[in-house]
Amino acid sequence: MSNIVSARANDSVEPLDSSTYPILSGITSPADLRKLPMEKLQDLCSEIRHFLISELSHNPGHFGSSMGAVELTVALHYVFNTPYDRVVWDVGHQAYGHKLLTGRAGRFHTNRTLGGLSGFPSPSESEYDTFSAGHASNSISAALGMAVASQLQNDSPQRQVVAVIGDASISGGLAFEGINNAANAKANVLIILNDNDMSIDHNVGSLNSYLAHINTSKGYNTIRYRIYRFLRALHLISEKNRSRILRFNNSLKSLITKEQNIFEGLDIRYFGPFDGHDLPRIIRVLNDIKEMDGPRILHLRTVKGRGFTPAEADPASWHAPGTFDPETGKRTSPDKAGTCPPKYQDVFGETLVELARKNPKIVGITAAMPSGTSISKLQEVMPERTFDVGISEGHAVTFAGGLAKEGMLPYVAIYSSFLQRAYDHIMHDVALMDLPVVFAIDRAGIVGEDGATHHGLFDLSYLSDVPGMTIASPRNEIYLRHLLYTSQLPGRKGPMAIRYPRGKGSVTDWRQPMKELPIGKGEKLREGTDVAVLTIGPIADTAARAIDAAAEKGVSAAHYDMMFLKPLDEDILNEIASKGMPIVTVEDGSVKGGLGSAVLEWLSANGHSLSVTRIGTPSGKFVTHGTVKQLHELCSMDERSIADAIIIAKEKTRK
Repeated sequence: MSNIVSARANDSVEPLDSSTYPILSGITSPADLRKLPMEKLQDLCSEIRHFLISELSHNPGHFGSSMGAVELTVALHYVFNTPYDRVVWDVGHQAYGHKLLTGRAGRFHTNRTLGGLSGFPSPSESEYDTFSAGHASNSISAALGMAVASQLQNDSPQRQVVAVIGDASISGGLAFEGINNAANAKANVLIILNDNDMSIDHNVGSLNSYLAHINTSKGYNTIRYRIYRFLRALHLISEKNRSRILRFNNSLKSLITKEQNIFEGLDIRYFGPFDGHDLPRIIRVLNDIKEMDGPRILHLRTVKGRGFTPAEADPASWHAPGTFDPETGKRTSPDKAGTCPPKYQDVFGETLVELARKNPKIVGITAAMPSGTSISKLQEVMPERTFDVGISEGHAVTFAGGLAKEGMLPYVAIYSSFLQRAYDHIMHDVALMDLPVVFAIDRAGIVGEDGATHHGLFDLSYLSDVPGMTIASPRNEIYLRHLLYTSQLPGRKGPMAIRYPRGKGSVTDWRQPMKELPIGKGEKLREGTDVAVLTIGPIADTAARAIDAAAEKGVSAAHYDMMFLKPLDEDILNEIASKGMPIVTVEDGSVKGGLGSAVLEWLSANGHSLSVTRIGTPSGKFVTHGTVKQLHELCSMDERSIADAIIIAKEKTRK
């Protein structure tokens, strides 16, 4: 049984126009690519870029990274015998070209749509997608595992394993753990560092500065290759003395260049940096080093958005630009300010600035997502109190713990699915000491087209058992402001999590005066006599419409916005229990461990046996990609499904 809630596959195929794509249209697998003469490959790169510009202009996706990795992608599938040889993509933002070359060009119009191709590499989609991608820094560890497995199983011929990782992802702690182990294991793994000097926002940290300045001359590399081949031919270099030769080589280069390479310092062969858009040279270098034993790093410098001038000029905006004119690059204009509700992230960012102006203890922290979380708004006006720590969620949380221990009030803004990576740090470095760190959990709930790796379905579950943690979710932007205001008031103790979804809210006039909310208290939004509907978060709007629909069928449902998962409002629960009404809980997250589970546990502990219907994403399941509306329907979280559940809940009490 699959562990993914998915829709029927969209297998519609649109054959490529051979007059527009004379080379790409003839490639159904990398085996076809490897039959091409070298002189055709650059034309193929141009066709891939043309295809991506055309398709992504009207079916949005991750644009800049894939445009920048075209030559690298072509070279990998040209040199290596994929899928027998393994290519592991880190994050996967750059893998669209890979999908085109591995038999999915005709289905690419379904990319990131319900039942269509995933926006990220997925082993369930293709044998060429060797490992799940979507979160950063895992490729080296996964590739190392594959390489060791190949050795243990004595694969013949020798299987080559390649990890492709970006300069932002390689700053993550897991990547360094993988590199360190790769050096010790001496496994046959090639790490390709795709260095475009960009994350989603601009890279930060000393490693990024180091990579920007690391340099090895063309002449040095050419001489080293020739000496390597010559000594191997004379049998003067073997794997037994490889480490000694490598250390001598590193020492000699350090003496000549007055520069120590961090990777070579770990006894890992390092090659580069090379121009990542010089296709013939990349192919030549890959052929030179692919048969080498042990870990190697190939450093390529690329340009994010390569081949599309607007994207090259503004790579941060063109990471995932939405729809645009493929001729001019003009992006679809957003709604004019003030005519529609704001994004929740912007309400958070602007409110945090308001609070920080009055409260000097407030600091903002994010992990490589300043614009994605709108912590950038604080960064613009108070850069000395704003910290982007890079792709290091665990460090972000422990860093916040250190700040809080010394009297500061840190707000850690991280996407729900990425905060999972820091669970131990939340537990050990914040909660254990009851530190007042505030977690602003963005992208909570169903997020849409990015799919299973990005939905924020589990934060209520994984935080609910953290001792001392307060967990809240506002039903609209006004209550997000109230919760943020409440979180920074003197006397509030312990960590607090405030979760909110991706995208726009429901209120245009949201700049209301902020007020303190009593911790652990919800609000009755509607009277009713037949059923009690309990919601948490903005899905209250959907539930309210469902209650209206049920009322048209003669069912009177009371509506309570619980607002807090922890502590629960026991007064509300006692009121419902005293009336004996069946309960329907609604939450934008997993039904296991969230609001529904908490209500069931409270009823059981207090001797009540009321009927409880839980609505949320199915327990123990990941959810596929599609629009938020489609996925809510798929998970029976839409207005009609909630209304049906309310009606059925009343009917059960009659029997």
